[in-house]
Amino acid sequence: MKKLIGLLSLLLIFGSASHAQTKIGGIVMPNVMKVGDQYLKMNGGGIREKMWIDLYVGVLYLENKTSDAEKIMNADEAMGVKLRIISGMVSNSKLEDAVREGMEKSTGGNMAPIQDRLETLISKGFSADVVDGDIFDLVYEPGKGTSLIKNSKTLVTVPGLDFKKALFGVWLCDDPADENLKKKMLGK
Repeated sequence: MKKLIGLLSLLLIFGSASHAQTKIGGIVMPNVMKVGDQYLKMNGGGIREKMWIDLYVGVLYLENKTSDAEKIMNADEAMGVKLRIISGMVSNSKLEDAVREGMEKSTGGNMAPIQDRLETLISKGFSADVVDGDIFDLVYEPGKGTSLIKNSKTLVTVPGLDFKKALFGVWLCDDPADENLKKKMLGK
């Protein structure tokens, strides 16, 4: 009976939490992301801007909230980043260029160990057109790797904690894509 009550309690908590949402810049984003059999909580989120143009909403999901970017990047635990495109100015080639540039910064220019895997991510993940409203999930699962999911369809899974660290570093490293977005993702 205790197990049944515990299970029902979890279902109520996660069932209601999975429907809870937060508005970020007028865009509704979920407070919870399911990764494997885990439910991750929104750590924080904000808008990626470039030259005064809002490009996408980015949200970081973790098992336990933290504002420690190094800890997040180095952690071998389930996590995710959700990107919702909010501008027609974002194209697959611009997204590809941004990922390459971000990973270059994230790795401090040491791209050799992950270069082949980056090419796989780009060729399989950014080959189709990107349009306003597209949703990209970058989901890391220990022992499996980082999956790129576009509009609920898994396009590619890239192995390696080192790859996850470099990819999540696009938003969380010392020289991130957008300093303000980094602070918001870290819940600051």
